[in-house]
Amino acid sequence: MADADFCIRSMTRAEVDLAIDWAASEGWNPGLFDAEPYWAADPGGFLVGLLDTQPVAILSAIRHGDDFGFLGFYIVRPDRRGQGLGWRIWQAGLARLAGRNIGLDGVPAQQDNYRRSGFHLAHRNVRYQGMAGTGAGRLHAGMDLVPLGALPFDELAAYDRAFFPADRQAFLRAWITQPHSTALGLRQGGRLAGYGVVRACRVGHKIGPLFADTPAGAETLFDALGRSVPTGAAVFLDVPQCNPAALALAEGHAMAPVFETARMYTGPAPELALARTYGITSFELG
Repeated sequence: MADADFCIRSMTRAEVDLAIDWAASEGWNPGLFDAEPYWAADPGGFLVGLLDTQPVAILSAIRHGDDFGFLGFYIVRPDRRGQGLGWRIWQAGLARLAGRNIGLDGVPAQQDNYRRSGFHLAHRNVRYQGMAGTGAGRLHAGMDLVPLGALPFDELAAYDRAFFPADRQAFLRAWITQPHSTALGLRQGGRLAGYGVVRACRVGHKIGPLFADTPAGAETLFDALGRSVPTGAAVFLDVPQCNPAALALAEGHAMAPVFETARMYTGPAPELALARTYGITSFELG
């Protein structure tokens, strides 16, 4: 295939909606309104490969801060697979993030391929599925739940930095205010001690992130977020397998594992508060 036949460029905002649709067709169950916060994270970070002006491959290569990047949405149109187009857009994504520590969440079967590109396994994330309405609804003594929008944003952004390798304020502002979502903060002792978001997806609802200083705080948030969606609806939580308390939370609410990813980095694994991470934000942006 001649180079002139295939070109790669950044997506427009409208084309990010196409990326969400492609992700849905792969069974990844994206949120109904993910496109806007993903775009806010890095407007130039979504790549599309065009063949005769038609999109045939996509990849997100999101720049977070000055030193970190994250790859996602790595999809080649089914009728164009096996032609080297995926490799070419993959290389373009790596080039866009050159000089940064790069993370991704990939299916375990692709670990060897990612390893050949310089990625190393940090831990696994497990997607659990359950049903809304299984929580006990307890609010532990000394804890208060408040809408995230009622808190100073600077306080939220400062708390979030323990859980992500870079500042992501633009993304965070859009993520916690997207339609058909609930975003709650947990206050204890006059300070923020956790927060979580649940959003509507193509199927059911996903809770993510879910960060809390204690298992009791995580359970309080999980129950409250679960009560904000229709009883009986499917609920998903993406749990870092290296956090036993997070696994216990999911399994204690009769959730079952349905999917997993390998979190990998090109550099050293960032020092994140995984022991306080009960649900990651997303497999697409970390």
